[in-house]
Amino acid sequence: MQLKTSYRQIVSISLPIMLGSAAQNVIALTDSVFLYHLGENDFAAIGFVGVFYLIIAAIGYGFSRGGQILIARRLGERNPLEVGHNFYTMFYFELALALVMFLFMQYGCYYFFQLMVDSEIIFEKSLQFLEYRSWGVFFAYAGVSIVALYTGAARTTFIMIDTAILATVNIALDYALIFGHWGFPAMGIAGAGLASTIAEAVAFLVFVLYMLFDKGARKWHIFSLPKFDLRQILQLYKLSLPIVAQAFVGMGSWFIFFGIVENLGERQLAITNLVRMVYLVLSIPTWGFSAGINTMVSNFIGNRKRQAVVPIVVKTAWLSWVATMLITLPIVLFPHFFLYPLLGNDEAALIDDANQVFYLLVLILSAFSIGAVMFNGLIGAGATWFGLKLQFFCAIGYLIYIYFVVNFSSGGLLWAWASEIFYWLAMLGLTIWYLRSKRWHALQW
Repeated sequence: MQLKTSYRQIVSISLPIMLGSAAQNVIALTDSVFLYHLGENDFAAIGFVGVFYLIIAAIGYGFSRGGQILIARRLGERNPLEVGHNFYTMFYFELALALVMFLFMQYGCYYFFQLMVDSEIIFEKSLQFLEYRSWGVFFAYAGVSIVALYTGAARTTFIMIDTAILATVNIALDYALIFGHWGFPAMGIAGAGLASTIAEAVAFLVFVLYMLFDKGARKWHIFSLPKFDLRQILQLYKLSLPIVAQAFVGMGSWFIFFGIVENLGERQLAITNLVRMVYLVLSIPTWGFSAGINTMVSNFIGNRKRQAVVPIVVKTAWLSWVATMLITLPIVLFPHFFLYPLLGNDEAALIDDANQVFYLLVLILSAFSIGAVMFNGLIGAGATWFGLKLQFFCAIGYLIYIYFVVNFSSGGLLWAWASEIFYWLAMLGLTIWYLRSKRWHALQW
């Protein structure tokens, strides 16, 4: 595909990614809604362990983003033969990484959670969830490899369809396995873990079938296994490792945030999980535009059109902000109207208690929707190591701020969530400085 800098093409590429790249968000939202109806302790627990699993998912997604950028670059260079090589390099690496993550979740999380969690109830329920959820990492990591292939090629329509299948299967199985309907056992939070794993397996198999019948995929040479190429593995590793580290730092700091908030009590953790659930939904447009800008920037550089990079990044950032505000303002201004159909009236006080933080989400999402897209434009240009350093120092400041607000001030939950604003404003400012410096022009890979 010959890419342009028009708003129409930005939307045509980003919209399917917007819905498709939200797979883990969709699963997390579905699990949270059903467990809310099961009990407040289960809802609080999924808030904690759900963020932990998002970190695991983000590690695999980070490596796939490196593969996506390489594939977009090769297509920009009109070198389709290398696309298949890049895909298999990424796919094999993801499977090996999935095995490492699975073993950690099965045998290491007991000791890791002991260091993080004070509540015995949250601790036990988190382990119950991971007992089944850990198996899904194989399908998740293999699946993001295929998504990266089609995203890098700017052929994103089926990603949206596959995510709809995943969401439908997950909703049906959550209903059956959490509460014990349709003859299934009532497994509680463990049922949420099993339902999500099965949903990921189904979505992966459906995408594989689509690939087998996709004639357009044949020109990428993905149906013939390439020879082992250490050079390509090292290239993928060099490009992707900083992206993975960025995801780990970003999601890890959020996980620590939940661990610190847990010290305020299970009620405060439940409120934070409700806000997180809303945040995940409202962030979907930004993640779509962020993944889209990776492909567009890398493709333009492959076509030797570096002068188009900054304009396309700025246009995409503004589109991201407009799309985010269009869905954010109604939900923030009328949370009861939108959340009661999902959560019911039994625990209406939880929504009332979260109102102040909901208002704060407007500022948080404004900074995030622009900052994340600008930052991912930088990543698409190949400046992954600079991005890692930038995110690391911003995350350190973010965690120091949260620690002092929660433990040494009376600011409470509202000021703890305000850390998101400061974090993304710092990221945005430093990203703009780097893009304007033109240092990324000298990057070669």
